[in-house]
Amino acid sequence: MTEDTTQPTVRRKSDPSGWRVYLRLLSYLRPHIFMFSLNVFGFFLYASTQPMLAKLTEFVIDALENRYEPARTEEASGPFADLAERLTPDWEFLSSFSNELLMVPFLVIFIYLLRGVGLFVGNYAIANVAENIVHRLRTQVFDKLTSLPAAYFDDNTSGHLISKITYNVAQVTVAATEALKILLREGFTVILVMAYLFWTNWQLTMIFVAIAPVIALFVSMAGRRLRRISGKLQTAMGSITSISSEMIGGYRVMRSFGGEEYEKRRFREASRYTYRQNLKMVFTANLATAINQFIVALALAAVMMIAISFVGTNGAGELVGYMVAVGLLPKAMRQLGDIYGKIQKGLVAAHSVFEQIDQQGEQDQGQHEIEQARGKVVFRHLTFRYPGSDETALNDIDLLVQPGTTVALVGKSGSGKSTLVSLIPRYYDFGDSGEILLDDRNIKDYTLSSLRRQIALVTQDVVLFNDTVYNNIAYGDLADKSEEEVLDAARNAHALEFINKLPQGIHTQIGEDGTRLSGGQRQRLSIARAFLKNAPILILDEATSALDSESENLIQDALEQVIKNRTTFVIAHRLSTIESADMIVVMEAGRIVEVGSHRELLAKKGAYARLHAGQFKEEQTQTPLASQQSTE
Repeated sequence: MTEDTTQPTVRRKSDPSGWRVYLRLLSYLRPHIFMFSLNVFGFFLYASTQPMLAKLTEFVIDALENRYEPARTEEASGPFADLAERLTPDWEFLSSFSNELLMVPFLVIFIYLLRGVGLFVGNYAIANVAENIVHRLRTQVFDKLTSLPAAYFDDNTSGHLISKITYNVAQVTVAATEALKILLREGFTVILVMAYLFWTNWQLTMIFVAIAPVIALFVSMAGRRLRRISGKLQTAMGSITSISSEMIGGYRVMRSFGGEEYEKRRFREASRYTYRQNLKMVFTANLATAINQFIVALALAAVMMIAISFVGTNGAGELVGYMVAVGLLPKAMRQLGDIYGKIQKGLVAAHSVFEQIDQQGEQDQGQHEIEQARGKVVFRHLTFRYPGSDETALNDIDLLVQPGTTVALVGKSGSGKSTLVSLIPRYYDFGDSGEILLDDRNIKDYTLSSLRRQIALVTQDVVLFNDTVYNNIAYGDLADKSEEEVLDAARNAHALEFINKLPQGIHTQIGEDGTRLSGGQRQRLSIARAFLKNAPILILDEATSALDSESENLIQDALEQVIKNRTTFVIAHRLSTIESADMIVVMEAGRIVEVGSHRELLAKKGAYARLHAGQFKEEQTQTPLASQQSTE
């Protein structure tokens, strides 16, 4: 399978210029300007020791050349005369330059002390800044996810969203801090060493100035390619995260249907694509480094040849000191060349992170706050289509639901039942295509938090968290509820019978998504959460679908008590569970085709009667099999 068909194309439509992104990224340094200033000071201190070492070398050689005049009173003789001469201290010689050369050891200690202090201060300060930026970026990305509309989650896989929080933010930090650290440390080194070289011999130094445009050209060419590869690599990392999370979340289905080999192949293809992109990035970055190193080496050789052959110097010390300083440049220039690739990789990651941060959150322009609604709900000429879809999911819905009424929504799969109830808490924006009123007021006039406080929701897809039973029931705004209230809610949901059998009772950890509980137990905790909220509007979307017959009967008894004096919307597959509803709404292809009570709709012999007859026939065909299994 080719790369082009296995991986999504990285979109570049809204990709701003790299420098605009980088400037925005650097704005995250502002709250940490003190630590960043320490970082600049530390690396400047470190870099200043580089020309100091070159000057110290020049000083030592000049001192030795000018002052070393050996004084010998008599020549030694014998086979070990040379060795003895070398090992015998010449105290007279030492006394002749004690004021200068004897300072050299102390100068070396001083220079390396400055070097160590500068490196420590610079590295610690930039690490402090880096961790703060990582924390701020990750929290911003996560906070934005909590406010994005449902359509955004529909369009993006969880793996790609998680990858932005983990992998992409880490790459952004490399661009914002690691690359900046090298830029400051090696940049100051190049600047100060070049200043020393110009001061020593500006003619020779012009050779290095001449090669700068050539190096810049190669760095620019490599950077453009690295930027393209980085975009593909980050998309590939999102695919790896997505495939992994899907397999982990659906491992039971994978094993039940023998999907192990399929998942292995899918992951292997994504991992191999990532491997190829990483190799391309390493190849490009290292090739650019090698070429730049070779260009610097040519310049260095030219400088040596000219210095030795043609350009006169003031002495051997100056020449050696100059060459020592020149020798410091290749490493610094190589590292400066390397950071361009890191910056490009970070800029691609920063663009994807900022793109999510800049996403428009849910529209919350309402001003009206309400403590407790009466529960009257009205749909007027409501039409809705999902973002990006050409087909309407709801067509001209008109419905009046009085406070305290139980409304059952029935119809075939895809008829629009769940879509209709999902618009009440405004999970999707339906624009100006109709309106929904709560207590005779448009729901868009309410603040989102106030509106959603009026609604308790239980869906067929139970969502639990890796926490205790107590914290899963008393979740979010319910966290201030007492333990007694939580236990009452659990009792009403008939959940206490299994909660009391858990090792720590209501304070037992239930694992990620409640994996330590059965499907029926997880569903009852979800229902207990809705009971605890005690909202005037209750939405039950296949709320009893995961329960066995005995548990369902218990929940139905509890629901009959809970729905009293509440406006309740019930979506149920089994029509026998909603026969007592005050109003039954039959939907087909996003339209309401019938409204009435159970008896009224049966008497019409229309769509509801056909659904009821078909389901009754299905139950009759299943009954003999069930009886046979029970006798066995």
